Amino acid sequence: MKLTVVGCWGGFPAPNGATSCYLLEKDGFKLVIDLGSGALSHLQAFQNIRDLDAVILSHYHHDHVADIGVLQYAKLVAHYVEKREEILPIYGHTEDKAGFDALTHEFTRGIAYHPDQSLELGPFSISFLKTKHPVPCYGMRISAGNQSIVYTADTSYQQQWIPFSRDADLLIVDCNFYAEQDGSAAGHMTSKEGAYIAEQAQVGGLLLSHLPQYGQLEQLVEEAKSVYHGNVYLATKGLKWS
Repeated sequence: MKLTVVGCWGGFPAPNGATSCYLLEKDGFKLVIDLGSGALSHLQAFQNIRDLDAVILSHYHHDHVADIGVLQYAKLVAHYVEKREEILPIYGHTEDKAGFDALTHEFTRGIAYHPDQSLELGPFSISFLKTKHPVPCYGMRISAGNQSIVYTADTSYQQQWIPFSRDADLLIVDCNFYAEQDGSAAGHMTSKEGAYIAEQAQVGGLLLSHLPQYGQLEQLVEEAKSVYHGNVYLATKGLKWS
């Protein structure tokens, strides 16, 4: 599996950045995980959007879906200019009817995933965990062969992340708050909370993402390293993991 970070900011994009978006590739299959504000512009630096195979969404907050409408326009333009007829599947949950219904457009189709069931998507097998967030949101464990990546999406700390993440090769955590802060009311985690999950689950690596736009971001890494003794990465646009 090859992962590329496209957007990593929480809430709104920092200058020249984008909010949550990740490109995951294996065996020629190209899956986009969330598509936040500014993400479509930056995604094109890594991938021609006409060749995407699927998009999957954790929830319908704007910083995770803002560029879905922009993507739909891009597909429409491709139809007019290049006569392309492909329908791009966009997978989402149905606990927000308006959010789910908006996934279907002329050349995109919303497809419901069922969080209590595994989703087989190209070479990937995806299982879900409902997060602690103000709106329905689902984290994902994405596996292919003997490799797996866990993406917490937006969540405050919950014990269930430990068994869900057990022995994953990479854990992508919501790290919207510094260690001395409390993100639980907002539905987000601190650096140390995400690192504790990584340490207890014995994951292969920890990627801090959904980052705050203030403070010194390297502090998040140092705080996480005080708890988790594996490799800690700070998400940046274009960061690649495989």
